[in-house]
Amino acid sequence: MPARNDSLHHGAVPDRMPATTASAPAHGSASWTGLLVAAMAGTVLLYGIDILFHPLPQTISELFQKFATGSVFFGAATLCASKGQASPEERLPWWSFALGLALWGTASWYYSAVLWEKAEVPYPSLADGFWLAFYPPSYAALYLLLRKRAASVRRGVWLDALVAGLGVGGAAAALAFQSVLANTTKTALATATNLAYPVGDIGLLALVVAAITVTGWKASGAWRWIAPALLIFVVADSIYLVQVAADTYTLGGIVDLGWPVAALLLGLAAWRPEPRLPSVVRAGAPNIVPAVFGSAALALLVIGQFVPLNPLALGLATTSILAILARLYLTVLDNMRLLAESRREAMTDALTGLGNRRQLSADLAMHLDDLDPARPLMLTLFDLDGFKQYNDTFGHLAGDQLLERLGARLSELLAGRGTAYRMGGDEFCALWNQSDVGEASITTVEAVAALSERGEAFSIGCSYGSVLLPNEAIDRSHALRLADQRMYIRKGNGRVSAGRQSSDVLLRALTERDSELGFHLGGVADLACATAVRLGVPDEEMEAVRQTALLHDVGKVAIPDEILGKPGALDPAEWAFMQRHTVIGERILQAAPALAAVAKLVRSTHERYDGGGYPDGLAGVGIPLAARIVSVCDAYDAMITNRSYRVARARPGAVAELRLHAGTQFDPEVVEAFLSSLEAFGDEQVEALVRRDQRLRTAAVRATRAHDTRAVPST
Repeated sequence: MPARNDSLHHGAVPDRMPATTASAPAHGSASWTGLLVAAMAGTVLLYGIDILFHPLPQTISELFQKFATGSVFFGAATLCASKGQASPEERLPWWSFALGLALWGTASWYYSAVLWEKAEVPYPSLADGFWLAFYPPSYAALYLLLRKRAASVRRGVWLDALVAGLGVGGAAAALAFQSVLANTTKTALATATNLAYPVGDIGLLALVVAAITVTGWKASGAWRWIAPALLIFVVADSIYLVQVAADTYTLGGIVDLGWPVAALLLGLAAWRPEPRLPSVVRAGAPNIVPAVFGSAALALLVIGQFVPLNPLALGLATTSILAILARLYLTVLDNMRLLAESRREAMTDALTGLGNRRQLSADLAMHLDDLDPARPLMLTLFDLDGFKQYNDTFGHLAGDQLLERLGARLSELLAGRGTAYRMGGDEFCALWNQSDVGEASITTVEAVAALSERGEAFSIGCSYGSVLLPNEAIDRSHALRLADQRMYIRKGNGRVSAGRQSSDVLLRALTERDSELGFHLGGVADLACATAVRLGVPDEEMEAVRQTALLHDVGKVAIPDEILGKPGALDPAEWAFMQRHTVIGERILQAAPALAAVAKLVRSTHERYDGGGYPDGLAGVGIPLAARIVSVCDAYDAMITNRSYRVARARPGAVAELRLHAGTQFDPEVVEAFLSSLEAFGDEQVEALVRRDQRLRTAAVRATRAHDTRAVPST
């Protein structure tokens, strides 16, 4: 190897040549690259045999010592250049390898041809410049290749690589660099050159160890050849430097074989075919490299307290410890992120992305501790009706998609005012702030609509149960249990209610009698429910309000069409006959025991607040609240609808008429609640509720033609 340190060198030095990675050659070039690899392998084999057993004549042996290593390096450079030419994605790293290997081979041949026989070898020489020039392109090649093939590596792995590289660099500096530094006594330039070699080897070793940390010990493709090649190179070079520093180096020894072997392995890395841009990272594989070399860095710092070490070793060891601290910090952040993600997943329904039962329990526990009864929360549980049949009909995938859609609608509805949850199966939940009772109930109605969907072959609705917190429950378990009980009471009523079945039959009869009457009834029903929620009517009474609104005109089945459709004003006899329809309606409804309570309410729907109504002349709060609500809603719907005896009024005119007769014909509190619901929803939304309710009732009806709200003064 050529002498690189005249203060330590005593004569000739052996050739040294790094091996390049051969490209996966095209079919046409396979023959010459294979021959080149065979020639390189034969040269290394013969050189090794000569070193170990000395079978060659002295002249041939001397030629091997002078030119074998340089030749193998040039062969490896050729293979790397070919690899780069054949691999556009990795051209730059392989060409960088080729440049570094060619520089090393040039240094070896120059020293052998020009300086070998000189009695006094100048130091530093041109050969030293070529040898030292090998390191920068080699560093660049390693970095570029690793970056290209390990682009998706997590940042923690890169920190592990930095820890390992700095740790092994510090250990190497404490050994090789320390020996060279102790024997450096020449000029500043000679000293700098002496120290540059171990520094270059330390940097190369650090990069190799870092690459091993990233790729793992069982890396595939070219890396399984590159890593051992460069490790052999660094070990051989470091032993050489230490031996020269200690004046124990012998030309033609086993150390001299390390460089051509390294060059051959690099050549094989470039020559062997491999997958296009193979991945070198073994995700999730345990790696003890940073732990081992981080411990080595710590050991160096401890040893440095007792044995003097050079600044490079101490600096690398210290930096390694700092990198370990950075890695620990990053690990803590990653663990916190993973813990937060784990908690989020544990609190989230995987299908809909909504909070699950666990999240609801946590939110309730948090809110119940400091809830103010003046600013309560509304907790509502929902259970889908018809979902099992939908699932059985269309399959579980379609069922999952339906749940996703419904969950998204509920979440969108509550955005900014509350939170939606999926409790599991076909159960959902909503928790939101309640500013007043009416608004809370309106939100419940909207949530029911959000969790409903209908098509040609299916109908999905939902039952619900609500609890006001902390007014009705201050304990989480009690709140959920109470809401669940109310929900299943409502669900049970919805499934087996004789009252609902009877009312549906009567509605169908009314529709068959007058197809336009059903639309009026459906409109009144939704207006009544919207008003009832503003007035704080309990959930369990809401169905009675709806049925009263739907059936308040059922007695008109007994009124002749001539009276119902008369275009002019009714005469006294006709009006007296018309006034009988509430009593007739009561008798019809009493025939169904499940509608007995509704029958009494229907009887009172045409009473006046001042006592001037019919049939009983009730006044004020003596009129049932449900009847007072229906009276206002019935009058409004009648006024905005075209009739046989007059055209529809504009909505502002209808509102003004209600205000005018509040306190006489209508309950003023009910009028204000009704108007508030109109302002909150808008007329278009109220009409949409009417149309939706009509579809639920399956009564395809349009507008009423006659109505006894002629009692409302007309303009």
